Amino acid sequence: MATSHHNFEKTTWSANTPVVFQLATVDSLQTYDVFLHLRNNKDYAYKNLWLITQMKFPQGKVVTDTLQYAMADARGAFLGQGSDVVENKLVYKRGFRFRESGTYQLTLQQAMRKSGDAAPLPELKGVLDIGYTIEKQTQNGNE
Repeated sequence: MATSHHNFEKTTWSANTPVVFQLATVDSLQTYDVFLHLRNNKDYAYKNLWLITQMKFPQGKVVTDTLQYAMADARGAFLGQGSDVVENKLVYKRGFRFRESGTYQLTLQQAMRKSGDAAPLPELKGVLDIGYTIEKQTQNGNE
């Protein structure tokens, strides 16, 4: 399993500070699930999380996605594990094959906005760190 994390100073993710990961080389014949891991505290004031993700392939292709994740239920209770620090495991890609040999680059940028406002939220408070894991896809618990 490949993994990496980025810690945020002062538990704040600035809108103009994308997080960039160089993805570890994995077997191009295997199928993987890629997860994002975000840890937040009680200062996180939103029920969702909007991210702009960009996957740059070794031969230059770039795939950009805008993703939304639920972070809290209708009552405002966080969905992740924990109380003071909440750990969230968010699905990024399921059944993904790294078909090109070389280094892939994953860029994550928070894209939160206040309701009715087109401008990005300058700082997203309550975010301790974000990272990823690449896990071999399993069928019924077996590899």
